Amino acid sequence: MSDNTTPLVSIGIPTYNRANSYLKHALRSAVNQTYKNIEIIVSDNCSPDNTEAVVKEFNDPRIRYYKQKENIGSLNNSNFCLEQSQGTYFLMLFDDDLIDNDFVSTCMDAVKCHSEPGIILTGAREIDSEGNVLSGTHNTISGYSTADFILAWFDGKVPLYLCSTLFNTKRLKQLGGLHSKTNQYDDVVAYVQLAAKYGRVDVFDIKASFRRHDSNMGSLINYYAWCEDSLYLLDIMCNAVPGHAALIRERGMSYFCLRNYIRVARIKSPVKRFLAYLTIYRTFNYSYSPLRFIFLRNISPIMNSLKRNITNLK
Repeated sequence: MSDNTTPLVSIGIPTYNRANSYLKHALRSAVNQTYKNIEIIVSDNCSPDNTEAVVKEFNDPRIRYYKQKENIGSLNNSNFCLEQSQGTYFLMLFDDDLIDNDFVSTCMDAVKCHSEPGIILTGAREIDSEGNVLSGTHNTISGYSTADFILAWFDGKVPLYLCSTLFNTKRLKQLGGLHSKTNQYDDVVAYVQLAAKYGRVDVFDIKASFRRHDSNMGSLINYYAWCEDSLYLLDIMCNAVPGHAALIRERGMSYFCLRNYIRVARIKSPVKRFLAYLTIYRTFNYSYSPLRFIFLRNISPIMNSLKRNITNLK
């Protein structure tokens, strides 16, 4: 039953072939929200498993289930959920992630003093395949400007996960949904553009769980696409805060250079791996030496081992 006195919040769950693993948990976290004025849109990307049966088991009138006739790709399936949404705010909840029972109510309480911001961000935790907590990061950037928000992301102080973000539905649709040049940073592009133009509400508390597992570790082969999208995102950031563009670009070139080194570090062939390092080094205008990265990557485990041995001797 819809409550017209509170904003409708849409929860989109794009899913593929997870009926027998994480989907039930994601759906349960959605239907168990203490905030009742929600709709849940499940888009099944032509799964070969029993996804439809799992969804129907919940028997919740707030759930709308769609099954694609053919696999339309992950991003298109996500944006389909957005297209079907009717709420004032929209959450993209992937089928392996979770939200706390009071996620939506906490966000709606925080937004009461604001006039429909572009995004609402909470803190987030990372969990493993079994649901064990790996780490948690509070959202400590309340009051930050858009430029400081971007710089804080470079510094690892902002937990940007789709599961911990409510988007302004109308504004996100006006952007054309989630997209970027090669669709690697499609979510961050939306964060930056909506925050810069329509404002941001920050919730300190950790209210969502991003699940880290083998299937979502990202592609190391397609690092060209990651590099291209990194530069595209950096342009978006600089255009969003032109008064701080020089600093954003300088910091961003080093940040994205390092991030892409980390991606290709998993290439097994030493020769191919080093050639990838050199390609990235040139792409980001020689901003962060691959030799420095290799040295720090190799010395850190040694230093950590020494610290543990010293501690054990005390």
